[in-house]
Amino acid sequence: MTLLARLNRPWVHFILLGSLLYYLHGVFFPAPKPVIGPLSGERIEALQQQWFASTGRLPTAEQLDRMVTAELDRDMLFQRAIEMNLHLYDTVVYQRLLLNMSFLQLGEGKTEQEQYQQALDMRLHLGDEVVKRRLVQVMEQLLLGYHPPRPPTEADIAAEFESRREELRRPPRYSIEHIYFNAAREAEADAAIARIRAENLDPGAALELSSPFLPGYRFTRQSPDQLARQFGSEFVTNLEAANPQAGTWVGPIRSTYGLHYVWVSEVEPGRDATLDEVRPQLLRDLESRARDAALQENIAAMREQYEVRK
Repeated sequence: MTLLARLNRPWVHFILLGSLLYYLHGVFFPAPKPVIGPLSGERIEALQQQWFASTGRLPTAEQLDRMVTAELDRDMLFQRAIEMNLHLYDTVVYQRLLLNMSFLQLGEGKTEQEQYQQALDMRLHLGDEVVKRRLVQVMEQLLLGYHPPRPPTEADIAAEFESRREELRRPPRYSIEHIYFNAAREAEADAAIARIRAENLDPGAALELSSPFLPGYRFTRQSPDQLARQFGSEFVTNLEAANPQAGTWVGPIRSTYGLHYVWVSEVEPGRDATLDEVRPQLLRDLESRARDAALQENIAAMREQYEVRK
């Protein structure tokens, strides 16, 4: 029997026609997409309060829109994780549900497995923020595993270095010792400084003239930011304005705490960083940006599979 004769049979026609109709039904009458959102008014208000707590002001309409979009993306990732049953294989989720059952005192006399199954039956995993955060993280890792970001090349690192040369500049560093005069002793500062100069006292000998200063009296190779954490920004501004030179006394210099007479033992001027110095930082930053970009691309592709309502 020829192939043509085999195909010229009613049951073959029935299968082919049925397959065609099934395909056309899927094309013209696709299954509805799962719906994500919209957020409730309470959740939107909570986002606004979180922003206010961290910034001291309410978000703009654009900022709120970005927050709502990010929250809907979290909901979508969480729902996909549930659809994939990822919660059934994650030890963090398992331990969290057991903890919830213990807190609710619902698992007395039951094994851990029985408590876990009861928690699933009660759908506790759907309303727990810790479980949600964990499953969102797992989904993000899966997305990046399926479509990983491109590793930065040497050309990328070099371009990043050039574009951030000023930002990466190494700050000046100061090695100093100081004599401190608190508010009650500021009037004694001029006489003490005159004695230090007249007797040519070194910092160690002059220390007996100092008031107690809790952070200490000697600071080695400190950047302006590091000095500001010890003395306050006013001290750094005044020290830099004095154009300190190594091997000299400077001051008195005012700080947040009082007056300081400062011995400058070494000054390392600011300079451009070398590529080798900052390569690890540049690589981390590039990898982080690439990861974020790849994740957003993956999430955008996933949105096409859902109906996201704002």
